[in-house]
Amino acid sequence: MLSITRAITIECRKVLFLNTLGCGVRIECRDPETIELLVANYGWMRIYEAHSPNLEYTVSRSRKSSGFCITRRGSEPLMAADDGEFLFLFEKDLTIELQKLRRDLYFVHAAALGVSGRAFMLVAASGKGKSTTTWALLHHGFRYLSDELAPLNLDTMEIQPYPHAICLKKKPPWPYSLPDQILRTSSTVHIPTLQLPNAAVLKPMPLSAIFFLEYRPGLNASRVRRLSKAEAVARLFVHALNPLAHTEDGLAGAVAIAQNVASFCLDSGELSLTCELIARTLEGAATKHGLPS
Repeated sequence: MLSITRAITIECRKVLFLNTLGCGVRIECRDPETIELLVANYGWMRIYEAHSPNLEYTVSRSRKSSGFCITRRGSEPLMAADDGEFLFLFEKDLTIELQKLRRDLYFVHAAALGVSGRAFMLVAASGKGKSTTTWALLHHGFRYLSDELAPLNLDTMEIQPYPHAICLKKKPPWPYSLPDQILRTSSTVHIPTLQLPNAAVLKPMPLSAIFFLEYRPGLNASRVRRLSKAEAVARLFVHALNPLAHTEDGLAGAVAIAQNVASFCLDSGELSLTCELIARTLEGAATKHGLPS
C-alpha cells in the first residue's frame, strides 16, 4: 500500500499532452497551478496522449521561492519568478524547439487569421498591436490561426495553425471587451481559444495577403498602402524567426512569399476603422487577383 505522502504526490502530478504543428509534447505538471496555466493557454492543442513525444517537459512550483521551474528533457532548468514569466519562458522554449523540429516551415513573427477560406498575416514587432488587432478582427467574422507565430509551408504557401490563447499586454478598447473567462497573470491577459467569438481554424490555409502593422496612437483614420516586392522582402526577412534553416539563409523564402502574396503597410489608429480597412483591402485584393471573396 502506498503511503499517504506518496499517494498525494502521485495525485498532484498530472500529465498534459499537446499536438502542435504535428509534434507531440508531453508535460508533467507537478502541482495544480501549472496545469491550470498551461491548459488555459494551450487547451485547444490538447490531445489524449502523445506516443513517443517529440518534446518532454516537467513544470512545477519552485521549492526555493514562490516562482516556477521549467525543465525540458536534455536541457538545464529555467526559473520563472511568477506566472507571467512562467508562460513567457515556456512559450519561448517551445517555439524555439518547434522551429528545430519543423525546419521545413518558414516561421514568421506574426499573427495569422482567415476569412473566406484564405489566410493573411499581421506582421509587427512586439507591442505594436498584433494581438489587440487580432482580438478585434475576430469580432468582424475573421477566424483565428495564431496571434504570435505564423509557420508557413513555402511549397504550398499555406499557414499552419498555432491556436494558443491570445496574449494581451493591456485591456483592449471598447467595443472589444474581454470575455468573462480569461487568465490574468502578473503581466499579461490570456484569452483561451474556447472563449473566442469564432471557432479557431484547425487546418492549414493558403496565404493571400500580408499586412505590416504599425499602431500609431492618436491617428484617427487608419491608412494602408501597397508595398513593392522588394520592400516586402526586406520587411519579411526582418521578422523571420528561423531564416538559417532555409536556402540562402532565408532570403529565398522571403522572396518566394513576396512574389506570391500581396503585401501592405498598415498604419493603425482607431481599431474598428482598422478592421474595416483590412476587410476592404482583402476584398479588393481578392477581386483583382480573381480569388474567392
